[in-house]
Amino acid sequence: MLLTVADLAIDLPTPGGPRRVVHDVSFTLDGGDSLGVVGESGSGKTMTALALMGLLPEGATVSGALRFEGVDLARLGEAQMQKLRGDRIGMVFQEPMTALNPLHRVGRQVAEPLILHRGMSKRAAWAEAVKLLVRVRLRDPERVARAYPFALSGGERQRAMIAMALSCSPKLLIADEPTTALDVTVQARILDLLATLGAQSDMAMLLVSHDLAVVARHCRRVLVMYGGTVMESGPAEAVLRDARHPYTRALLEARPRAGAARGERLRAIAGAAVPAGAEPRGCPFAGRCPMTMDACHATPLPTIELAGDRRVRCLRVDAEGRPT
Repeated sequence: MLLTVADLAIDLPTPGGPRRVVHDVSFTLDGGDSLGVVGESGSGKTMTALALMGLLPEGATVSGALRFEGVDLARLGEAQMQKLRGDRIGMVFQEPMTALNPLHRVGRQVAEPLILHRGMSKRAAWAEAVKLLVRVRLRDPERVARAYPFALSGGERQRAMIAMALSCSPKLLIADEPTTALDVTVQARILDLLATLGAQSDMAMLLVSHDLAVVARHCRRVLVMYGGTVMESGPAEAVLRDARHPYTRALLEARPRAGAARGERLRAIAGAAVPAGAEPRGCPFAGRCPMTMDACHATPLPTIELAGDRRVRCLRVDAEGRPT
């Protein structure tokens, strides 16, 4: 198994003491596999991804196991993590304008992992960087390579960052909303490219996204997170076709519908998302959930194992996955 995450928990420092923002997250990823992580903002998706890269905020503490190629990432020092980042593990960050260095040309930044991890000369690495910019569908890769990030559009910056993440052919690619700044056509092409590279090089992909359609098309399995907790998991096609958790169903019902009448309002999830680090005694979705009962506010969530390698954490779902 390429990656095994077991009982991952993340605590962040606050003036009132440590607050847990991710609770007991577990999953596995093998070479060539793909996992989508979905949920509202503040659900713990990005924190989970950053924990794998060793890039959590200062003062954060991690418990549980993060085993990549047999090595527990949570136990590695910064120097050891630097050898993995950009080489064996690549990451596409959500906001390219803050992830790219404004003081260096884009080509230099795409080439840097090749120089550091592959020992290429600057000339050879620059040439390879231009080829990578071609692969991510940039129309004028030479111009982009010579440009500084501020001179590029949001879509060009995003594609340049994807090129940088892919430069050393990582075994694991973590993509945090990788196509946010791209139009629909380019988005589909980039995601198809990532899927093709994964199949060709046995690269695993962890895709963080708000877009359920993207996850359904490009991921074999899915984790649905809310309040730092995995509420439902399993094969993406099965979970998104026949959701068992009330939160997963609410996300699906809130999507825009094809053929909807002009001006028709989207269906919203009632209430406000639970604040990060709230640490409720029971289900974090209690109160917003239409199936809420008194026990939901105070009873720890059970994990229900369903057929087809599916799991649901809910007091209102029975052993067969039916609502009670």
